Amino acid sequence: MTEPESAPAPGYVVLAAYRPPEELFTRQLRSIQAQTLSDFRCVIVADGGADDVRATMRQAVGDDERFEIAGFDERVGFYANFERGLAQVPADAPWVALSDQDDEWMPDKLAVLVPALDHAALVSGQARVVTYPDGVVVAASTHRRSVSAPALVLENQFSGALCVFRGSLLQTALPFPRYHGPAQVHDHWLAVCAAVTGGLGVVDRVVQDYVQHSSNVLGEADAARLGWRQTLRRRRDAVRAETDARGLRAVARSLYTVNAGWAEAMVDTVAARVDDERALRLAAAFGARRRRGRTLRTVVAGARRGEISLRTAVVHLVGRTAWTLTGGRRS
Repeated sequence: MTEPESAPAPGYVVLAAYRPPEELFTRQLRSIQAQTLSDFRCVIVADGGADDVRATMRQAVGDDERFEIAGFDERVGFYANFERGLAQVPADAPWVALSDQDDEWMPDKLAVLVPALDHAALVSGQARVVTYPDGVVVAASTHRRSVSAPALVLENQFSGALCVFRGSLLQTALPFPRYHGPAQVHDHWLAVCAAVTGGLGVVDRVVQDYVQHSSNVLGEADAARLGWRQTLRRRRDAVRAETDARGLRAVARSLYTVNAGWAEAMVDTVAARVDDERALRLAAAFGARRRRGRTLRTVVAGARRGEISLRTAVVHLVGRTAWTLTGGRRS
């Protein structure tokens, strides 16, 4: 007598929650619940306040057993909280989607993105950018695009809320690298891991609303889209917030910390975990033992191809050079 075939493992949605606005959180949960691709589990990782998050979840989705809370008392911030959530995903999960707590998915988001994983380890869709509470459409699309791995290290193109990736990617991505600076973000790290393993893809289809409001941790108007004056003002304010130091060395340290230092942490970590020539090339250009000529050629090539902005290229090179010239360490 032959044994019946077991059902395939479900995919996983990992949603990081911290004091979620009730109206937006409810809307987001219901948009996940309404997905046409319905074979999934949704793990909501509460960064403190688990009881309140659970109560809102139950009001939103009722007794839908696909939704569960993983609550933690210790507040760790969104980067480590997504890491805690991904650690809950079983090893046999075929795919994983990340979710913010305050967006709204189109009903076919998963049905559109999951099949694209046949050709890439991580796939992004597009989003419509909408303000809350007035509902103004700021942009019809986020215009995400796939770029080369070196350009991706310099300027992230992948927002976690828009992405789906193969569950096997977690074998490389966990645990997340630890870096003492504001630049560490989970989606950038996951995209770099995918770039040197199974590749990246972008589906040019709007799959959700990306909601902008006053409590966003990271908004669509990120630093890569700022002008020079805003960039310098942000760096000045960051230096004052991070240290009492003033002058060129303090600015150089700040530029290095939020640009070149995070790139170094990512590429050295992935090169230590992945036996692949692509990872070694990234380490040679951006790692602690980088070759300066390789770094310069790689950054300039990315700017010439239009894969990174001139602002990103200059800030990266200036941050590395200034930090070295003012006595900073390379790692």
